[in-house]
Amino acid sequence: MNHHEIAPPPVEHNDHSHHVKSDDKNSSENEKSIAGTDGLAAKPDVQEKLLREGEEDGLDYNVTDEDRATLRRVPAPLPWTAYLIGFCELAERFSYYGTTQVFQNMIQYPLPAGSTTGKNVMDPRDGVPGIYGRGQQTATGITTFNTFWVYVNPLIGGYLADTYWGRFNTICIGVAIALAGHILFIISAIPPVIKDLNGSLACFIIGVIINGVGTGFFKSTVSVLIAEQIKAKRQYIKVNEKTGERLIVDPTATAARLYDFFYLAINVGAIAGQVAMPFAEKYYGYWLAFLIPTIIFILCIPVLYFARNRYVKHPPQGSVLSNALKLLALAAKGRFSFNPVRWYKNLRADDFWENVKPSNLGTSKPTWMTFDDQWVEEVRRGFKACYVFLLFPFYWLVYNQISGNLISQGASMTLNGVPNEIPQNFDPLSIIIMVPIFEFLIYPGLRRLGFNFTALKKIFTGFLVASLAMVWAAVLQHYIYKTSNCGNYASASTGPNGQACVSPLSVWIQVGPYFFVGLSELFASVISLEYAFTKAPKNMRSLVMGVGLFTTAIGSAIQEAFLPLSQDPLLVWMYTCFACISFVAGILFAIMYRGIDAEEDQLNNLATSTYIDPKHNRQDEEWDMHNANHAADHAEKRD
Repeated sequence: MNHHEIAPPPVEHNDHSHHVKSDDKNSSENEKSIAGTDGLAAKPDVQEKLLREGEEDGLDYNVTDEDRATLRRVPAPLPWTAYLIGFCELAERFSYYGTTQVFQNMIQYPLPAGSTTGKNVMDPRDGVPGIYGRGQQTATGITTFNTFWVYVNPLIGGYLADTYWGRFNTICIGVAIALAGHILFIISAIPPVIKDLNGSLACFIIGVIINGVGTGFFKSTVSVLIAEQIKAKRQYIKVNEKTGERLIVDPTATAARLYDFFYLAINVGAIAGQVAMPFAEKYYGYWLAFLIPTIIFILCIPVLYFARNRYVKHPPQGSVLSNALKLLALAAKGRFSFNPVRWYKNLRADDFWENVKPSNLGTSKPTWMTFDDQWVEEVRRGFKACYVFLLFPFYWLVYNQISGNLISQGASMTLNGVPNEIPQNFDPLSIIIMVPIFEFLIYPGLRRLGFNFTALKKIFTGFLVASLAMVWAAVLQHYIYKTSNCGNYASASTGPNGQACVSPLSVWIQVGPYFFVGLSELFASVISLEYAFTKAPKNMRSLVMGVGLFTTAIGSAIQEAFLPLSQDPLLVWMYTCFACISFVAGILFAIMYRGIDAEEDQLNNLATSTYIDPKHNRQDEEWDMHNANHAADHAEKRD
């Protein structure tokens, strides 16, 4: 050992099976003391725990490795409460995308002559609407900030949901805050306010900030709450009554199907908002483009209220994050090395988490360790999920182009009466078309062929497809410059001689990059939601989901560094850079995470952990009673 390397803390007992056997002898004592803090040092037998949970849920969780190798895997049915939450997501996404869809034109282009609402009254067919006239770079900067801000707040919302408010309450608070932001958007766009452009812009920016907080709180929790409506915690055996075939009902497949249809709801809302609002902006003005999304968003309130006693809810559990970080610090203690390769290997060692399990620490465990070995396994799994998110900012860097630079690119092409934002709808449209195809044809076909198209393989594919989208955009931008009357300055309104700077190329050629970005979302974005939910500890799901969403904010921050390229004559280079970044990130993703797939089944089928927070014990009992009543009602209706 070198003098600068510190040995990891010693472990009294490394034979994990030894603890399982000793726990069998004292299982009754462990169960009696589990409500206190000392009884958690002895780890209950995992198999016994699975059997007990199976009896409670009325399911056969006894799935063997042979079963996993030979039996077909199917998803479980989706509960009706999940569809209600999906509707709320649809309404929220309609309001979000319908509103943000018109930001770029509103900020980039000036108020047309004779207009008081932003619509182009002189040339309603081919003219571009606008209000503030700040140019493409400023417009892209503000829309990028909006994306950054919206996806920073899920970290805060996720923490508050897991620690203090609970997921359902956090969603309700997020809806109220976001609604205030939508109202400010409407105020900023009414004719009397537009007369003072600086005052209107200030009102608009405040709306962006407030709406971003509410949207972030909503986003971090809604995708967790919908998945928590699923009853089964892990794989179980089911017999097909018609054929007698034994099947594995796989929660991973269920979560994948749920999030596919959740994403379908997102994109139905998105495409409806993105198609309708540009026409409202173009032919009526921005006040209507903001009013309609606000009305649709209000529909979330009755859906949340009238079914409030039917949703499966999990209570907040206090300072879970601090204990998870303390656990990580304890596991990393003594593993630092000035040699980065050695340090990396120390952090990836097999005993990194094993050494800090309560059953291995015995009487030396700290007082804050009020959980069992299984929660340590859940935390290990959660940090693996966060590790997988490491390269996602480079994916979101590409994705963000569809709400900024690509819209500006469309404005420099021949529109023939079509708003330049309309081709963007081929992004959600491609998802709406492809979700059923992949869910009912391609994925089942691959499973029948024995190919396990795992979550990480899908994410890798998503990076490569996103790269193709930027290749298309770069080539298209080259030909726009080549055919425009203004050459390499095609984004200008008029050339030096007063001629219109419009390329004869049809705006519909933009379908390509939007389609490929949509297809990449089906692989990367959808799977990131599934991965965050299935890998996070139950009492940290909103926070881990927030970490996944936060990578979008990092992608937006990276894009801010590329703002100098988001102007003529550098746009070809900008799209080329994004294509290369996404491709290289995809290759790195495949290399870095190629070993994690082997653990997929093990990570997805951990026994339920025990985590005790004395401050929340009473609340836990009340929430458990609520969820038990919900399950009983659901069972009666199903029977």
